[in-house]
Amino acid sequence: MAYSLNKAMILGNLTRDPESKATPSGQNVCNFSVATSRSWIDKAGVKQEKVDYHNVVAWAKLADICSQYLAKGRKVYIEGRIETRDWVGQDGKKNYRTEIVADNMILLDRAPGGSAPQAGTARPAAAANSNSNQSAPAPEYLPDVPPAVQQPPTDEIRIEDIPF
Repeated sequence: MAYSLNKAMILGNLTRDPESKATPSGQNVCNFSVATSRSWIDKAGVKQEKVDYHNVVAWAKLADICSQYLAKGRKVYIEGRIETRDWVGQDGKKNYRTEIVADNMILLDRAPGGSAPQAGTARPAAAANSNSNQSAPAPEYLPDVPPAVQQPPTDEIRIEDIPF
């Protein structure tokens, strides 16, 4: 039996405001883009940086939450699967689009204006240190979020679990 895995995890900033709409069947969908970056020192000792842009699509309740709380510039963690879809355009050419279909989303920053955090989840300190050889420190928790809200995320986001 052959096994496979399709899992994507990105942590970055939204490059544009989410676009939300409903399909003809009434299903909500939200599209947005997240930029991730990495930096390194090349052989000449010069610091280099590369930015990648990822198309993300969220469906159903997660689409509602994303369209309500995400905005350009917000720092976000997205977890999901990679999917490539294809279609024939009006010009007759076949088009392709590779996207991350989101299963989970965690806001990682404060809302514009600096009031209470919008997510109520741990900041992923371990993710930021994943390239080091040291063991990752425990995640930092947001001090003004009740401990009950700081539990690890579950597989499903429920509207009643959002503290705002």
